[in-house]
Amino acid sequence: MSLLKGRTVLVGLTGGIACFKGAELVRALVKEGAAARVVMTKGAQQFITPLTLQTLSGHPVATDTFDLTQESEIGHIRLADSAEAVIVAPATANVIGKLAHGIADDLLTTILLATRAPIVVAPAMNVHMYKNAVVHQNLERLAALGHRIVEPDEGFLACGYDGPGRLPDVEVLLEALRAALTPQDLSGERVLITAGPTREAIDPVRFLSNRSSGKMGFALAAAAKRRGAGVTLVSGPVALAGPAGVERIEVTTAEEMRQAVFEREAQATIVVMAAAVADYRPARPARQKIKKKEGDLTLLLEPTRDVLAELGSRRGRDRFLVGFAAETERGVEHARAKLRAKRADLMVLNDVSGSDAGFDVDTNRVVLVWPEGDPEEWPLLSKEEVAEQLMETLARRRAAQAIAAPRGKVSQISGTSPRSQAPVKRSK
Repeated sequence: MSLLKGRTVLVGLTGGIACFKGAELVRALVKEGAAARVVMTKGAQQFITPLTLQTLSGHPVATDTFDLTQESEIGHIRLADSAEAVIVAPATANVIGKLAHGIADDLLTTILLATRAPIVVAPAMNVHMYKNAVVHQNLERLAALGHRIVEPDEGFLACGYDGPGRLPDVEVLLEALRAALTPQDLSGERVLITAGPTREAIDPVRFLSNRSSGKMGFALAAAAKRRGAGVTLVSGPVALAGPAGVERIEVTTAEEMRQAVFEREAQATIVVMAAAVADYRPARPARQKIKKKEGDLTLLLEPTRDVLAELGSRRGRDRFLVGFAAETERGVEHARAKLRAKRADLMVLNDVSGSDAGFDVDTNRVVLVWPEGDPEEWPLLSKEEVAEQLMETLARRRAAQAIAAPRGKVSQISGTSPRSQAPVKRSK
């Protein structure tokens, strides 16, 4: 289920060549099940017609504060009140300056001042204009006021220059909207997540690995970021784009993943070990390719170090530790034993025996195994839905810990105001 389904999103288009991506955004919102309403400045209408946006959105496009038909119901107030989120994409330096200083001299800026919905601002302009100190002061002012700023991409611009100023891809804009519509109940948390498989070399050509795609861990990282957490994602080899605004550390072997985790775990308040880390590795990897010969080939394997167990043995009382257990039989029994042995706060059981859940598919069927109480079995869900529900569950647990913690500990885990938003950055 899309986080944008059934939500009313107001899309503001301003005068820039990137308006064509605004049209893509409206189309994508409709595909996600959102109600997309469009407001265009006069400048935007020089690049794309209102008819195009009306066709894509299925709704009339608002363009003029003083149009008698549009204003017959005080249209700018109705649009401002009905919006659950507003995105200005592209946002020109002119509109950014107006919004930063409370100027309302056209329909879009009037709506932006009148709405109580969260506002996402996606700048797109010439590189030198974007780097101008005044523009950056205005963006900083908007961020301080609680607006979400989506940093532009770098690359070749329509003006002929190369540098920052391009409107990001539509998926980045959609993710900023999802975050704007998500409770910021993990604000102030530092979440460390592992994802994907590891590879253990047999020789320079071959390796031992597993079927993990990394989709579950990446969905968890995106969900934690949406809820306001600072997120570090340690990933094995996968073919996935990193979630926007998430620090991504790429590793290959189990030992590399262990080192990356322990270099960063001291700052983490929540650790989610979703990676499928190899339990064994070849004891003596061959330096040259092993040639095929008659007869059998025997590989001597040695155990890798257990990162989750190490974390469980050394964690502090203000950290929440989550493990994942991929099982094919007697799942709850094995997950509960793993929970105790690793000294984790929660074990998420994956039944990977079926074809519709677990490795290398888009859905998952999980059971939450806690130190106390009965296991909590969830139905088959998309991995994005599992991630959202799991992060919501962790946020509730952290809130309960904050209430129970000594006064001096509360600030470490209770978070900051949801109106204090940092700019949305893309992963490198």
